[in-house]
Order: sequence, then structure tokens, then C-alpha cells
Amino acid sequence: MDLDSIECVSSSDGLDEDEIHLHHTLHPYSHSHHHPELSSTKPRNGSNNSAITGPTATAPATSVHELLECPVCTNSMYPPIHQCHNGHTLCSTCKTRVHNRCPTCRQELGDIRCLALEKVAESLELPCKYYSLGCPEIFPYYSKLKHEALCNFRPYNCPYAGSECSAVGDIPFLVAHLRDDHKVDMHTGCTFNHRYVKSNPREVENATWMLTVFNCFGQYFCLHFEAFQLGMAPVYMAFLRFMGDENEARTYSYSLEVGGYGRKLIWEGTPRSIRDSHRKVRDSHDGLIIQRNMALFFSGGDRKELKLRVTGRIWKEQNPDAGVCIPNLCS
Repeated sequence: MDLDSIECVSSSDGLDEDEIHLHHTLHPYSHSHHHPELSSTKPRNGSNNSAITGPTATAPATSVHELLECPVCTNSMYPPIHQCHNGHTLCSTCKTRVHNRCPTCRQELGDIRCLALEKVAESLELPCKYYSLGCPEIFPYYSKLKHEALCNFRPYNCPYAGSECSAVGDIPFLVAHLRDDHKVDMHTGCTFNHRYVKSNPREVENATWMLTVFNCFGQYFCLHFEAFQLGMAPVYMAFLRFMGDENEARTYSYSLEVGGYGRKLIWEGTPRSIRDSHRKVRDSHDGLIIQRNMALFFSGGDRKELKLRVTGRIWKEQNPDAGVCIPNLCS
């Protein structure tokens, strides 16, 4: 869906309407320019640690690490670890991919377990692979993988919703990536005032209309506004995501307001972490949802043009309750 025009204002002192006209349009789920150097890459030097740009490093490989690395996928091997008659090992996932043939000597694999290597792995204690990003934890080999899947120091996925971008990295890297590669608008301040204009609002397809990044309280927030089908009816939705972890996101709150002609809708909530995907937040309806008829009423006129003004603010909670779980949002 083409966006005819978008005007946005961000002000830390008030809702002044010095409009800024944006000259780019987001098309439905268009692909961004992908740069390989922005993505997570897997080294093949014997280390089982991912090299992730922006900025990261890998742990030095050891001979034991090399023994536990699958020669096919280069991932760490976990039981059952298979071996051929000549002693070459590989992981259980890759055993089915090589059609029961050893990738090293091409002999038939059979169903031989390498119990000795499994015992060696059981005796190891290793640092988290995100130690270079600040994680100080050390885990038994078989507990390490579970921790790394939830590690607070693991890199973040790109929060841009208009494409399937595979870039990962820390927050400063992703902020620069959004600005330089996705051409996202950056604003400073904790209040915002956006005006969305669409000439034919009855033609609604799944589309992300706009992503704006705000620098507020020294943190970064992503404001999404989009149109999509909810059942048979098109709706418009605005919501905020926090560029950081869930626990820190809970220390902030935000409000969104849209209205006109004596009516208004107000939403207050907690921003979701970008650990939750854009689609997960959208599908949980955790934001300001505006039905099309109400949106056209707010737009006024002949109801043939969408003109929505969304205002809002972000504030920091004094005593956030980190234990609160909103129904249907926690999973």
C-alpha cells in the first residue's frame, strides 16, 4: 500500500506542529538492502561461538571445542553424538542430512554412539558465548545452550518491520543500521505528534506504514503505525517497542491519543521489548487500535481521505512492578 504523505513532529517540550515532510514511502513488506556484514556469521575455525558484528568477538577455540564441533554444520554437538566405524563424529541432526554416510571418510555410519565424547562434554564448564558482550556466566556444557537462548547479553534482531531484515547486533549498532540502511527517521524527545494521511483508506492491505525511532531518557524507542486486516475489517494500529530487554522495558510507560470532532481514543501501556517480534506485538493487539469507521470519522470531511493525528508521550515509572504479566501477552 503506497503512502501518499506522512507528516511527523517530535518535541521534548510540547506538541508544536512544525511539520516535517518525509520523502520516502514504505511498501508492504518490501525487502531492505541487506548487507552481509550486518548479519550473524558462523566461523569455521573450530570455535563453536557465533561471530556477530556490531561489535562482537568470538571465544578462542580449544582442542576440546574442536572435538565437539560437528564437521557438517559446525554447531556444538549434544547427545546423541554419532560416529562412523573410523571414529569420525557428527551431530544427530546432520546424520539424517548426509544419508547415513560419514562426511569425512564416506563410510556407512550405522547407529554407533560416541559415548566417550559425550562423557567428556558432560565434564566441561564453559563461558557463555556472549561473554565478549558482557555475560560473566560459566555453565556446564549441557546447560550452556539453554542459557544462551535467553541470555540478556545476546544480540538483538533488527526491529524494522517493513522487510525481513536479518541484521543483528547491539543497540548502538541497530540504531545506526536503522538510520543508515532503512532510512528511519530519528527524533529526540519524549513527546510526539504525528499526522498520517492516506488518499484511499478503503484499499487496506497488510502494510507497515511507518517506523520512527525516539531517543528518550537516554534510551531508544520504536513507534510503529500501520494498517492491516483484522478478520474482515481493516484497522489502524499504533504501538511502541523498547530497544532493550523486557525487564528494562517495564520501567517505562507510554500513552497514545487520536481523535477529532469531539471524540478521542486514548491508550496507555508498557512498551514491549524488541525481543518480541513486531508481528507478535501486533497480533496480540497490544497498542492503540482504530477501526476504519472511527478513523474516517476522526478524519472528517467527505470520509474519502484518512487524516489521523496521533500524539503521545513516554515517561519513566518510579516503582515499576516487574512481576506483572498481562494476560495473553506473556509467553
